[in-house]
Amino acid sequence: MAALDGKVIVVVGGTTGLGLSAACALIGKGARVVVVGRKADSASAAQTELGDSGCALIGDAADPDTAAKAIAKAESRYRGFHGLYHVAGGSGRRFGDGPAHRLTAQGIRTTLMLNLESLMLSNQAAIARFLDLKQRGTILNMGSVLGFSPSPEHFGTHAYAAAKAGIIGFSRSAAAYYAPMNIRINVVAPGLVETPMARRAAEDEEILSFISNKQPLDGGRIGRVEDLDEAAVYFLSDASSFVTGQVLAVDGGWSVSEGRSQTGMSD
Repeated sequence: MAALDGKVIVVVGGTTGLGLSAACALIGKGARVVVVGRKADSASAAQTELGDSGCALIGDAADPDTAAKAIAKAESRYRGFHGLYHVAGGSGRRFGDGPAHRLTAQGIRTTLMLNLESLMLSNQAAIARFLDLKQRGTILNMGSVLGFSPSPEHFGTHAYAAAKAGIIGFSRSAAAYYAPMNIRINVVAPGLVETPMARRAAEDEEILSFISNKQPLDGGRIGRVEDLDEAAVYFLSDASSFVTGQVLAVDGGWSVSEGRSQTGMSD
């Protein structure tokens, strides 16, 4: 029996990148999946990749109705709803995110909306539905190592870091509150992963040199979207039924490494 047989999962931000890779992995483990993304072309491409075991919808995670509509679709199409994976988020750099002394009001608002407010809305919808159904459920939220392990030289976007730290605080507080109802909430925190949002970093030779030491696992590389798939499977399956309020860094060693040149290092 596969780890997710009979489970129906909603992935908010699931039509591209990390979310789509996870959705495919969840289906591979027996789940039925509804994914949501903002762009029609991405949703169409995702639908082709997911096949009959998945359904792709168009919706903005910042819209308070998006997650609820996706959950309703999961129940009408697949006759259930057991878990939510919130992946949606993004950089606010072009809106004015940056170091604290250069932050703009729009940069703050937009970055928090993209990364924290949208997540709180989707979690609220999932929790409300689990409570209505009087059933256990699981939520996995996408964080970032920047929420607890900063990189001042190369990743000085402080509103983004605040949003990702906020995800941890929100998730742990909600996990504590809803644990007696058997609603589990956890966070996966990646390091630098090769996604469209990370293109700036992935094309910067100085940052790549930094990453070769900051993420030293597997030869010192940028993460791949599939590196997070098994963590998603674990947290969204019954294998983690006794786990809640946890933050798992899937970061290639980022959070335990200095990221400096190894020249001259000694024991």
